[in-house]
Amino acid sequence: MSSTAWIILAVLACVAAWVVVTYNALVQKRNRIANAFGQIDVQLKRRYDLIPNLVEVARRYLAHEAQTLQAVASARGAAVDAAAAARARPADAAAVQGLAAAERVLGGSMGRLMAVVESYPELKADATMQSLAEELTSTENRIGFARQAYNDEVLAFNDAATQFPGNAVAGWFGMRPAAMLESTQGPQERQAPRVAF
Repeated sequence: MSSTAWIILAVLACVAAWVVVTYNALVQKRNRIANAFGQIDVQLKRRYDLIPNLVEVARRYLAHEAQTLQAVASARGAAVDAAAAARARPADAAAVQGLAAAERVLGGSMGRLMAVVESYPELKADATMQSLAEELTSTENRIGFARQAYNDEVLAFNDAATQFPGNAVAGWFGMRPAAMLESTQGPQERQAPRVAF
């Protein structure tokens, strides 16, 4: 073999090694996204398990607020389904956005339930209700921390998959940027509420 053939062979071997190393790094980052979502999923399951207990305690006091309780139960069901879809594909932007939308609806219905609870002193004073509300608050904080870790992993993957030359490997193997979990959807949601006295 001539020296030119050896040089070409060496260059091709270097390119192949670079592709393998870059692909493996991208796969590792994508797996980290799945792991970070797993941490969110643990906390979401905990929240989803707490909500029926909270609703059941409230149901004893709020018989005439059935619509509010039904809205919470319905939103919880939709969120559980969206979480299952996102769990199956944690790097899929559509699945993660579907989860975020379902979580916004659940958050809104839970907010309405907690507002109703505030207007019933005997319910607010119920020890079981206080304990469940405290557990829910703790779980919400854990979800926030897990969401932050997930978004950090998504950022690392997206940076690697969209920067040159890694974007070439990502494109060859169909690796698309992952979606961040956002707490708000639009600019109007980011504005602080106005309180007038």
